[in-house]
Amino acid sequence: MRDGFVRVACVTPGITVANCEKNADEIIRLARRAGADGAKAIVFPELCVTGYTCGDLFLQRVLLQSAEDALKFIMRDTADVDALIAVGLPVPARNALFNCAAIFCRGKLLGLSAKRNIPNYSEFYEARHFSPGAEECADIEFAGQIAPIGGRMIFRCETMPSLCVGVEICEDLWVPSPPSGALAGCGATVILNPSASDEVIGKAEYRRMLVRAQSARLVAAYAYAGAGTGESTTDLIYAGHNLIAENGALLAQSNRYETGIIYADIDVERMQSERRRMTTFYDRNPFAPKMREIPFPLRVEPLKLRRIFSRAPFVPDSSDERDARCEEILRMQAQGLATRLMRSGVKSVVVGLSGGLDSTLALIVIARALDLLKCARADILAVTMPGFGTTRRTLGNADALALAFGATLRIIPIEEAALLHFKDIGHDPSRLDVTYENAQARERTQILMDLANEHNGLVVGTGDLSELALGWATYNGDHMSMYAVNVSIPKTLVRYLVEYEADRSPAPLAGVLRDVLDTPVSPELLPANNDEISQKTEELVGPYLLHDFFLYYFIRFGYAPEKIFRIACLAFDGAFDPADIKKWLLVFIKRFFAQQFKRSCLPDGPKVGTVTLSPRGDWRMPSDASAGEWLRRAEAIAP
Repeated sequence: MRDGFVRVACVTPGITVANCEKNADEIIRLARRAGADGAKAIVFPELCVTGYTCGDLFLQRVLLQSAEDALKFIMRDTADVDALIAVGLPVPARNALFNCAAIFCRGKLLGLSAKRNIPNYSEFYEARHFSPGAEECADIEFAGQIAPIGGRMIFRCETMPSLCVGVEICEDLWVPSPPSGALAGCGATVILNPSASDEVIGKAEYRRMLVRAQSARLVAAYAYAGAGTGESTTDLIYAGHNLIAENGALLAQSNRYETGIIYADIDVERMQSERRRMTTFYDRNPFAPKMREIPFPLRVEPLKLRRIFSRAPFVPDSSDERDARCEEILRMQAQGLATRLMRSGVKSVVVGLSGGLDSTLALIVIARALDLLKCARADILAVTMPGFGTTRRTLGNADALALAFGATLRIIPIEEAALLHFKDIGHDPSRLDVTYENAQARERTQILMDLANEHNGLVVGTGDLSELALGWATYNGDHMSMYAVNVSIPKTLVRYLVEYEADRSPAPLAGVLRDVLDTPVSPELLPANNDEISQKTEELVGPYLLHDFFLYYFIRFGYAPEKIFRIACLAFDGAFDPADIKKWLLVFIKRFFAQQFKRSCLPDGPKVGTVTLSPRGDWRMPSDASAGEWLRRAEAIAP
């Protein structure tokens, strides 16, 4: 329970129908086991104390009293389990019978959440026994304690307020307006669902989709515990299908037809951060009954995370999904450029082609855009501008790429122009400083802009999202263009997009693309060493793999430096030493804040993912903001 991470457990016990004492023993055993494994929220299936399939036995006082007594035993024998526990059982109240989840913590009954949507169709006949729970809460005496019964109640942890739990029961999820919508709107970041959903062909996939979709809609974690072994099989089969999802992502699920526990480490702070970004996310209904908020205590304890964090969060893990994503991104980039070309009325596209990754991706996108417009690829004016650091390898790849894509190639060396410029401004060309580097970048940009004027063309920018985050671009040099197609593509994703294109290209082009992929990332602004690249970007600013990881969690979820460091150590265990992760995290923070002025005047470019730094859209930040607090927290990290 640190940095917003909380372990949630869904439990399916093996039960015996109508034997509450035996069921209680099994619930206690599994609750204690889940607690020992670090779970702080534990949900059991619907009516698991009695069994969901008791039928008319629910009308028997003997069964109801036995269930109430069993709950006393369960609360007593789990009083030393430091967790919020939800257990399903029938509760008689107000001359009616309610299908409830008893919510308790450390032996104290906090509330009885009543099922509001009672199915009475097809195989279900719950209305024969149960009444719909009221939204309003009223206090009753049950299991020797006073507790509210009803629907609109949420349970908030006193020691971690971002852990706020709401409960809905089985069918409540399947209706057009699930109660969890109001619960989440009033602050619930975790929804527990004790369920008894029977199995029919195809239902498991639909159930999985439903849980994922609801967690996404609510921007919440959703823990669904299904009834299983021990329920009557007179007419139906119960498979114990347990699911835990977080904001649309399925974190864990059980094997069906088995009993036991599944766990997931959810991030409630992440949910709250996401909701704060969405100004439409809160309960606006002035006529809704007031939500009762019930506090509960939990100890704040270290949690060794079992959650898996991808080293490349911008890139899908599955190869099939990755290919589909690459195709979609390339189409989005091409569509954005095609629309801009059509509206601008230009006759050609001008691009600086260096033989590096970014300009290669830009060329791929430009070719696709012209194909969409049914224009000749000869209208692409690919300009390679060798300078002091250009190697034969990158120059050769630039030439080969232009030829393979059918572009018109112009080679314009810039050494003489740069030397003349150095003479004009009184700069010693032997001083290989920032002036030496930036003068070349600005000279190249001037050439591209002037060629665009001459040919009624549009200069396409090649810089990517990672470079913008770090400010690794020359202000009013390669930082500027007329339309920047890679502006929301991080370097790790650029690599996958080029690789995807290589996989589907004919042999000559595929070979060139793979050589581009193997070439060290470099602006080639410092003199080459025996025709080898001497200026390697990642040796200077750090590994893009790390920086893209930092960028994703810093922008997408607003993680603090210490939380980013914690999950980076998990993700890159064995790849990067914690001291190096801290070092490059400090570099990221310093550069991100110091280089905002470059992002404040970015050219137009298409957003293709959830993280982008457009000053007109997703990221608006003053150029003179202080990084002091972020640096202080990062420097305090003990690797």
